[in-house]
Amino acid sequence: MPDYTLYSYFRSSCSARLRIVLNLKDISYDTAPVNLLDGEQLSESHRALNPSATSVAALEFLEEVHPETPILPPAGDAKARAVVRTLVNIVSADMQPVTNLRIMRRVRALGGNAEEWNKELMTDGLRAYEAVAKDHAGKYSFGDAITMADACLLPAAWNAERFGVDLRAFPVVSRVVDSLNQHPAVVKAHYFNQPDTPENLRTKT
Repeated sequence: MPDYTLYSYFRSSCSARLRIVLNLKDISYDTAPVNLLDGEQLSESHRALNPSATSVAALEFLEEVHPETPILPPAGDAKARAVVRTLVNIVSADMQPVTNLRIMRRVRALGGNAEEWNKELMTDGLRAYEAVAKDHAGKYSFGDAITMADACLLPAAWNAERFGVDLRAFPVVSRVVDSLNQHPAVVKAHYFNQPDTPENLRTKT
């Protein structure tokens, strides 16, 4: 039996973060698709599971319960852990909440250009991420092991590219993203390799 059930939409960045970490830690899970475009996440049954629709607490939970493949620096290194959590929050608190589907719909309702809104705010967020990561990055965002920060960064980078952000403007982010995209846990977690990925978007093998 799988260890967990992941309620997931193939293009959800929150879902992708969890898929990356679950795969990295080799934790078994079932996927229960939730179609965001159809508003299934707004149902009473889904809200009862996750009223705030957030994933960072779930990442922290997985780290505590399954520490064998860590996604945070060692417990004794408080400064290193704070840097990783700073990077996590740049994405999860500053970027993703203001560029998600709900906000895009509200921007359009007010007569704005949601795509340009996203591109500008995603660019700002990646600029901040670059500024913090440049002094700490190795192969990945913090040194040479994948951390919680990378699990948050990569879906944000995928979305940023989708809205026309050129990652080459951020050399550290770009290098880290290239490294992450080659990792088997990431390939398995990619938007285009999920059970609910539309057929026309599926990765061809």
